[in-house]
Amino acid sequence: MPAVGRIAVGATVMAAVAVLAGGPAAWADFVPGGNGTGSETQVDGGQEDQKVTSTAGAVVFDRSKNGSGKSAGPVTSSASNWTPPACYYAPRYTPEQLEKYMKPIWEAGSTGYEWDAERRKKFEGGEPYKDFNKDKAGEGYFWDSYVTEGREGDPGALDCTKDIFWVDTGDAPPPDIPQAITPEMLAQLAYAEIRVPSTKVELAPEGTTKVNLPTWAWLDAAEFKPVSVTASVPLLNVQATTTAEPLSLKIEPGTADATTYPASGVCELNGKQIGEAYAKGKASETPPCGVKYLRSSGDGSYQLQATITWRIHWTGTGVAGEQPLPNGEFGAGQDVIVQEIQSINR
Repeated sequence: MPAVGRIAVGATVMAAVAVLAGGPAAWADFVPGGNGTGSETQVDGGQEDQKVTSTAGAVVFDRSKNGSGKSAGPVTSSASNWTPPACYYAPRYTPEQLEKYMKPIWEAGSTGYEWDAERRKKFEGGEPYKDFNKDKAGEGYFWDSYVTEGREGDPGALDCTKDIFWVDTGDAPPPDIPQAITPEMLAQLAYAEIRVPSTKVELAPEGTTKVNLPTWAWLDAAEFKPVSVTASVPLLNVQATTTAEPLSLKIEPGTADATTYPASGVCELNGKQIGEAYAKGKASETPPCGVKYLRSSGDGSYQLQATITWRIHWTGTGVAGEQPLPNGEFGAGQDVIVQEIQSINR
């Protein structure tokens, strides 16, 4: 049976054992070899508010090159059937830590004699581990399942049901465990940690435009640069860096009574910018990226939706060159007031 993340001993052990007996493994911030025992939850974060580095389960995230700021947000995969893994297996316990985790559960006696006896036989009695593998201390770790932070209610979190198992340092985990952590899985976990800047576009005219007047749209190139997150398992000496680079901007005017430039509404990245900033004297020109509204918004406004598509790829331990991941999207809306052009007849 999989382990749960945090089991308190003493007065609360009975309740915790009941959870253990009734459900799958829960997520825990525990890294073997750290302070405390395997029954403790550990959370480490660098730069308190920004959380440039943090430990989640056995995985350490470095977000020092990630997007930041209040307007930054996570990308959504453009592949509707793809998500990062909801659970995975990775190192969790040294022999001593597993013993400290298991014995209070057995001593509580609430899981029943048969279950306790089976566990003692497996981890103490030599079938297959004798005395918690203490004779191999320093030569490997017991691996267990983790649920990815924020995915606790995801059906995929129930996929990791294999019991705790031992892996020697330098050896691959058993081949019948597809969720065992790999550099590619680390890249996928890092994908979920990517944050990109807001997609509010610059408009000219700004805020209020006129019917049949081309409105220029562009993005500040300085804000839209590649961002990346690195995920690693230091105990295994494996890592992966997932990078997102701006690819294109899609403009949706918020009404069918509009024309977009280009007609597809998709403005491609051109060098280091998307679109072109309006400059004096260009009022009669067609913007390379923008919109022309054909009807007034009346007493209200249109909700222009701007969505950036990001090309996402990764590099990491054991791979040569960039490896593709599904593109990501992040969008935001902004109000545009469209007025009729007033004329005076003489």
